[in-house]
Amino acid sequence: MKELKLTVNPQKTKSHINREIYGHFSEHLGRCIYEGIYVGEDSPIPNKKGIRTDVFEALKNIRIPVLRWPGGCFADEYHWKDGIGDKSSRKKMVNTNWGGVVEDNSFGTHEFMDLCEELGCEPYVSGNLGSGTVQEMAEWIEYMTFDGISPMAELRRKNGREKPWKLKYFGIGNESWGCGGNMRPEFYSDKYKQYQCFCKNYSGNQLYKVACGPSDKDYNWTEVLLSNVTSQQTQAISLHYYTVPTGNWSHKGAATVFEDSEYYATIAKTLFMEEIVTKHSEVMDRHDPEKKIGLIVDEWGCWYDVEEGTNPGFLYQQNTMRDAIVAAINLNIFNEHSDRVVMANIAQVINVLQAVILTEGERMVLTPTYHVFDLYKEHQDAELLESSIENFITGTGSDRFNAVSKSVSKDKDGNVLITLSNASLDEDAKVVCDLGEFGFSKAEGRIICADDPRDFNDFDKDPKVFPKDLAAETENGSLVISLPACSVVSVRLFK
Repeated sequence: MKELKLTVNPQKTKSHINREIYGHFSEHLGRCIYEGIYVGEDSPIPNKKGIRTDVFEALKNIRIPVLRWPGGCFADEYHWKDGIGDKSSRKKMVNTNWGGVVEDNSFGTHEFMDLCEELGCEPYVSGNLGSGTVQEMAEWIEYMTFDGISPMAELRRKNGREKPWKLKYFGIGNESWGCGGNMRPEFYSDKYKQYQCFCKNYSGNQLYKVACGPSDKDYNWTEVLLSNVTSQQTQAISLHYYTVPTGNWSHKGAATVFEDSEYYATIAKTLFMEEIVTKHSEVMDRHDPEKKIGLIVDEWGCWYDVEEGTNPGFLYQQNTMRDAIVAAINLNIFNEHSDRVVMANIAQVINVLQAVILTEGERMVLTPTYHVFDLYKEHQDAELLESSIENFITGTGSDRFNAVSKSVSKDKDGNVLITLSNASLDEDAKVVCDLGEFGFSKAEGRIICADDPRDFNDFDKDPKVFPKDLAAETENGSLVISLPACSVVSVRLFK
């Protein structure tokens, strides 16, 4: 067993951990929206206004802070007026990006905004810059947020919503370097400045405008964008990075069948998030030293080959203990960079990629990744504390790295949350905590682990991966945390 020292300075806060770092992404892709979130009011599956009640309650439990919609690549071919009004008369379209299936637009602006309102989370809407017009984008914002007399406000009222919604986060284009238009950063910067100019603030609503930022290590995109766009024109830029075990997009690897070496390769790939967030932040620091512009990692997570027998365009994959480790590492990275990272959205919330929930008919499964979000939820809106931990190297071949990931925060009541993950497959760790002068009256620990990193939760079977209580121990006056191989742990210390 490896013994490690975790040092925490409870008096030294570094940055605020925005609750939106624990955000989610929902796209009209596969069974994320239809069958996942939305089943329709006539479905035998219990629902409220077409929204699955089991899914709703599960998302409520992890305090979902923000939900991104309608895409993704889908956003830049989505025309919002097709998704309003009487459902029987809404236009049908072919989803050319994802599976070539018919999109009937039964889940549109009203359904999404009402869902966010019921969940108590912020809506994050992606506007169509790729195939849409400036007028179309401007009218959508007016439709959603204007409380006065205008054609769009009257149209909203006609469709059953008297008062406008509150909309904070608005993305202007998605992956404009790829599926959103194959643009150069210079061209996108000009397009962004044009479109954002017509994204108005109505009726006291204040938009937080998000520009399309880079894909993984494209530092030139960030450089060019921030050379042309100011903090008066954008409040944040996006970043997309997916963990692909093989590094080969044509053969990414299976979700549940993998060798130990592929497990370690996956963790090494996900740890690259630390490097790209750091380097993009350095570019941003040169252009925005006062940190007025945030970094939003609005697509992240594992991307594997689809499950055998499923539509390749639906991106359906299972979710194992390996994914729980990936989720824990990334959330810890975002916490540690919360001076610049203001939001993150795992891809995606249900039935697509690294989903937190899987559904099959009336059945629902909470994945290992879901349980990580549950363990970490007390970090939301807490203050990041200065902390450090000794190195513990693990891995195979060239994929060797520090096994333990951590972050420590203090909430408004003075309670401390410590989250840790151990990526080693064969060595446990004993973490001895130096908490300075912080005294606590009670400690509550929880752990996620499995007999095998390939274990997952499936329909009609007892779950294999779920949180269990972990006893907090003291040794020579110090808090000691047991951190088994391939595990995620949270310990909450009550003042």
